Amino acid sequence: MRKDVRILLVGEPKVGKTSLIMSLVSEEFPDEVPLRAEEITIPADVTPERVPTHIVDYSEAEQSEEQLYQEISKANVICIVYSVNNKKSIEKVTSHWIPLINDRTDKDSRVPLILVGNKSDLVEHSSMETILPIMNQYQDIETCVECSAKNLKNISELFYYAQKAVLHPTGPLYCPEEKELKPSCIKALTRIFKVSDLDNDGILNDNELNFFQRTCFNTPLAPQALEDVKNVVRRNMADGVKDNGLTLKGFLFLHTLFIQRGRHETTWTVLRRFGYDDDLELTQEYLFPLIKIPPDCTTELNHNAYLFLQSIFDKHDKDRDCALSPEELKDLFKVFPYMPWGPDVNNTVCTNEQGWITYQGYLSQWTLTTYLDVQRSLEYLGYLGYSIIYEHESQAAAITVTRNKRIDLQKKQTQRSVFRCNVLGAQGSGKSGFLQAFLGKNLQRQQRIREDHKSLYAINTTYVYGQEKYLLLHEVMPDFDFLSEADLACDCGVPGV
Repeated sequence: MRKDVRILLVGEPKVGKTSLIMSLVSEEFPDEVPLRAEEITIPADVTPERVPTHIVDYSEAEQSEEQLYQEISKANVICIVYSVNNKKSIEKVTSHWIPLINDRTDKDSRVPLILVGNKSDLVEHSSMETILPIMNQYQDIETCVECSAKNLKNISELFYYAQKAVLHPTGPLYCPEEKELKPSCIKALTRIFKVSDLDNDGILNDNELNFFQRTCFNTPLAPQALEDVKNVVRRNMADGVKDNGLTLKGFLFLHTLFIQRGRHETTWTVLRRFGYDDDLELTQEYLFPLIKIPPDCTTELNHNAYLFLQSIFDKHDKDRDCALSPEELKDLFKVFPYMPWGPDVNNTVCTNEQGWITYQGYLSQWTLTTYLDVQRSLEYLGYLGYSIIYEHESQAAAITVTRNKRIDLQKKQTQRSVFRCNVLGAQGSGKSGFLQAFLGKNLQRQQRIREDHKSLYAINTTYVYGQEKYLLLHEVMPDFDFLSEADLACDCGVPGV
């Protein structure tokens, strides 16, 4: 979410732009109105959204066109002010101001607009009949507010809506012409639903809905409130509730309803809690939290991380055969933007006779990723929602950074659980077969491995003094004249295989 909001007021002379600002600040209509109000900053602690807000006035009499263009380029939201009793100022909204603003803003990141009908105290009728067709014509218009600087009607509401248009914009979420959520919003909310569906049965039961509510809004729903929510969905969507739980269709319908009723902040609160930015992309801060790894230290998953990954496996192993079929694996990775594991994984970890990754192989692959590329492991845990489900600040809480290997050697003891062994030998000496045999694959199964699916790694569990450890074998290519630091960075080696 943005750290501050910059609101620009534009419009024809004498429509009351400056009066609106001064009435907001002083909470009374000014006796004397200057040509232009100085820029003011409203501190975060007195705004509903708790962010500093800068309000900027534009005066044609005091500023050049170039200064206007500069202000437009800096604004986060623009209020186009017209006078409800001045037909010409209303016409200028579409004939001058909207085209001018559109010409000065990037087409892909248009600034939200708010139409402000001032001087409502001077007329008995509303201007909305004239304004509604304009709002329907231009997608960038968030809302229209009729107000009066003189009697302070809707002044604070005007600036609240302006804040809201920046912090909780409609544009990325909803298409008003189609009256439905945009594809990127559906994609994000679908991932959120799947992460929140802790038993993967396709519905959010009362416990899951309460966990979701507490995670996003810090408070559970009362039993009657839960029933009220489900009843709203039932009345509007036949398959929105199933087995007394909320389906994905029902979940998406609720968010459509929130947005249609002007409660964009509800959907944005959910999206931001699950790591999304204003463009509905997962943020770098969410996917890649900072983690410090000193030299000669390694990275491993801790106990809580393994418990989490076990729960993910269990809820996707639908047939309870302790292996993930291609369909089950695909279902598990639906919360990812891409398929993270390629076909070489099946030759890196243990699989069953059908070539499906076993429970042991699944945990081994996670262990390998964390050891070789902890940033990727953090990213993957982020997609799965580790920090949300376990209520940690970030998924960095899933990682243990081991102590320096030299200290382990000096003390002749270690707490590490993953050990790397390089396998060296000339081409054709049987290194690949050695790795596959370590995974329990006989010669017949080895012969079925495609050349482009081969792996230079094999990882499996082994027992040392009764404790389960992971042994990682790495096949080193046979250029003995040059071994990289990565080739040498191992705990032991097997030469001459």
